[in-house]
Amino acid sequence: MRFFASCARGLEYLLADECTALGCTRATAATAGVNVEGSLQDAQRLVLWSRLASRILWPIAEFDCTDEAALYGGAQDVDWARHLPESATFAVDAHVSGPELTHAQFAALRVKDAIVDRLRAETGHRPDVDVESPDVRLNLVVRKGKAVLSIDLGSGALHRRGWRGAQGDAPLKENLAAAVLARGGWPAPYLQGGGLLDPMCGSGTLLIEGALMAADVAPGLQRHGQGLPSRWTGFDVAGWNALCADARERARVGLASLRPVFHGSDADANVIRSARGNAESAGVLDAIDFAARDISDVPAPAEAYGLVVCNPPYDVRLAATPALYRSLGESLKRATPEWGASLLCGDEDLARATGLRWRKLYPLRNGALECALLVCASIRPPVPEGVAAAGLSDGATMVANRIRKTLKASRTWRDRDGVTCWRAYDADIPEYAAAVDVYTAIDDPRPWLHVQEYAAPADIPEDVARRRLADLLAAVREVFGVERERVALKTRRIAKGGSKYGQMDQRGETLRVREGDAILRVNLFDYLDTGLFLDHRPLRMRIARESRGKRFLNLFCYTGATTVHAALGGATVTTSVDLSGTYLQWLADNLRENGLGGVQHALVQADAMSWLRAERAKFDLVFCDPPTFSNSKRAGDFDVQREHVELLRLAMDRLTSDGVLYFSNNARRFKLDVEAIRAFAEIEDISPSTIPPDFARNPRIHRAWRLRHPAT
Repeated sequence: MRFFASCARGLEYLLADECTALGCTRATAATAGVNVEGSLQDAQRLVLWSRLASRILWPIAEFDCTDEAALYGGAQDVDWARHLPESATFAVDAHVSGPELTHAQFAALRVKDAIVDRLRAETGHRPDVDVESPDVRLNLVVRKGKAVLSIDLGSGALHRRGWRGAQGDAPLKENLAAAVLARGGWPAPYLQGGGLLDPMCGSGTLLIEGALMAADVAPGLQRHGQGLPSRWTGFDVAGWNALCADARERARVGLASLRPVFHGSDADANVIRSARGNAESAGVLDAIDFAARDISDVPAPAEAYGLVVCNPPYDVRLAATPALYRSLGESLKRATPEWGASLLCGDEDLARATGLRWRKLYPLRNGALECALLVCASIRPPVPEGVAAAGLSDGATMVANRIRKTLKASRTWRDRDGVTCWRAYDADIPEYAAAVDVYTAIDDPRPWLHVQEYAAPADIPEDVARRRLADLLAAVREVFGVERERVALKTRRIAKGGSKYGQMDQRGETLRVREGDAILRVNLFDYLDTGLFLDHRPLRMRIARESRGKRFLNLFCYTGATTVHAALGGATVTTSVDLSGTYLQWLADNLRENGLGGVQHALVQADAMSWLRAERAKFDLVFCDPPTFSNSKRAGDFDVQREHVELLRLAMDRLTSDGVLYFSNNARRFKLDVEAIRAFAEIEDISPSTIPPDFARNPRIHRAWRLRHPAT
């Protein structure tokens, strides 16, 4: 079933991610909301668990609506006895646009008349209207000559959690507070031992919402947990009760273990009293330290790391001035230099007045007010080039300055192409031999770093290599403002058989990143590779552009990023072959992230060479990126140099007469047997066009060719 989750403008993509995280089949951002695919149970789960949605609307009727008479007639055609219990009260909320109907209150009145007239004619009973607390709340939307009538499953605005009593002059809605927290990466800092600080906390909304998030308390539990949010006859009562029972148990466990790492202050002692009352009502007062103090007097929290959240004034009535924002920025630099920040500012000019460097500035609306959400990876001010940061050695400072130059030079093409995962450093200074890749998750603007150490020359003592690696790590943490838990380090250790990478972490933690139109899962810690070869980015984009209407084959598919791009690009069918069940499951997860699946996307666990010999289907577009070498109990040893001619011959046999095969590999000593291949294919070396700017220093990171059948 398709239903709609509404939200404030600017929250659509966050809400779409939340809907899929809560189990919905698919969620697509729209204007001021998200079109969701899922079951009624999914929709009811959103009523209880969505922190960002305003309403969850379950459609029951859709009809043409060209005028007031059509609206009345369409509403009267609905079998309301199936939806409204006898003696139930109801209310209608309306939203209209276009020339057909111009007055929302009048439209709501006509729907109410249609419902009353039909039920009175059928039952002799006239249902009552209760606009404040109805048993069933209905929602009408009229747009472009179409009317949609829906059940409001939450019976009103979901931002009303049920704990708010008193409030300040400019209260922040709870779902917007949740967005400020989510954009800042909360509750990840809490899970890593960090805290939450609001130095201008007002009535405590951000801190209370943050504490409830950390405690895993369902946002709708206090509002709806003791009864049904709607008496609509289609409501799944048993399913709702099960959801609430689970939520109550999770809340009991979470609140019992909630750490007192939440700090709030405000210059107004009266609103601090209100904040304490609200926190007590929400059940989190013991975890929050409230104090009445000026912004300039905020002390350093006990926690070494955390997130600062704040909703400073951005209204003349509330004395919003650049001077106030400068004071806020200076106070945070002094008290929380290592912390991240998510600050809801009035506009970009006020955001700049803080003097903080930000990673992202998001446009949001707080009611009718346009706002700018400033998100900082860390508050510490940037270190000018050539100046050593406190605690950095000369070598680390040199590396940090080099990375800053690279980031500045690459910003234009990264912003232009929307690149969020890229290589920031690749042994640019040979003595500091490592690759540093940056990954930015969809739901967390702070970067994650993947650092892969290269083997030091044999004449470099081990202690020197260790010290240089430590300097490099200090440099990258300084430049990107991240704690060590966000750095995945792959070090080399001497072991039997030569130099090898050591034991990987086993976190089981994946990030959702975006590349072009694709959402892909990466794992930075558990494997040597992350699940996404960054150097193949241009080739994946090329295949996406060429895949519309094509039958696509991906050999040695790995985690299937290229398959996802081909499918999103319009491939009619895709077939992905790999010997690893782990990689194929990873590919299945990637497809699911993008709303893709079904028999048109085949996943084949097989040795690619054996599969090609047995397969008879034809494909219009083929991608083949084999490993340099592999061995497996399920298949014979594979050596790309030894096997590539036979591999390409078999792959060309599966290619349509006008099809294209892209072949690539990263074996450093690989040499293509051109003469042998020309017997069955035309070859074009496209390597230069497939090397992205962040790998330009190493143009032989991979080689790539375009193969077609010889012209007849």
